[in-house]
Amino acid sequence: MARVSATGRGSRAYRVVHRTEYRYDDEVTASYGRAHLTPRDVPGQWTRASRVDVVPTPDLLTESEDFFGNRSAYVEVHTPHERLEVTATSEVVVDRPVVDLASIDRWTWELAGGDLAGDPVDAREFLLPSRRAGFGDGVAAFADGTFTPGRPVGEAVRALVSRIHAEFTYRPGVTSVTTPLRDVLARREGVCQDFAHLTVACLRYVGLPARYVSGYLETQPPPGQAKLAGADASHAWASVLLPELGWVDLDPTNDRLVDDDYVLTAWGRDYTDVPPLKGVIFTESKKSTLKVAVDVVRL
Repeated sequence: MARVSATGRGSRAYRVVHRTEYRYDDEVTASYGRAHLTPRDVPGQWTRASRVDVVPTPDLLTESEDFFGNRSAYVEVHTPHERLEVTATSEVVVDRPVVDLASIDRWTWELAGGDLAGDPVDAREFLLPSRRAGFGDGVAAFADGTFTPGRPVGEAVRALVSRIHAEFTYRPGVTSVTTPLRDVLARREGVCQDFAHLTVACLRYVGLPARYVSGYLETQPPPGQAKLAGADASHAWASVLLPELGWVDLDPTNDRLVDDDYVLTAWGRDYTDVPPLKGVIFTESKKSTLKVAVDVVRL
């Protein structure tokens, strides 16, 4: 979840490998998990191949489609173990042109909020506040500072993304998946999921349907250095429904519109709908360690 520099455009093919390893200080007798690790097929992105591998060999591994249409894998392991590894490997082709937000600036954000293009039922689902993207905790005041009366909607949306990037510091370790937005706004620092939640909350507050999106971003090493294996990370951004353009993806962490550098995995109301991996274990273990390694390699 790092900030990167903008790169070029064009159709891309990627291999994405996401490895998650849990180690426990005592035996786990049973493990039940659900993963959102397989990219979904959407306009501008399609999956050539994908698989999920689990060690120890799972007693059950099935794939289904969740409420939001995301690909979800369910895993059961009944073999006693002190180490659990889940590896998702996908090959994805991305051809996602960047939209021109200025092209809809004849719409004000007030009018744009009343135009629920596409499926109005689906759009209203993403107008409601959610657990991690509510309207309290200073969100309303922050949104009002950008969405001033009569401002063109494309200009306002772009300004929101740039403002979050400019006013907040990317700092891993200062927040967690349960950190409320009031703390993020007070500290003015966090990581991509915090900035995505703030973007989503502000957009919903002013009446624009918004989704929380998880996926991956191709990163580049510093000049003259080789890219390290496992050095990439999962990423999060926001998506907003706009007149004429449909759903437009926004990355406040990097002050960008989402393009061919990104691989989309899943979307929901907020992080709690689409964590990469969650589950329940049966054990007497008191301690555990988590190690995650991600590789996004252009083919």
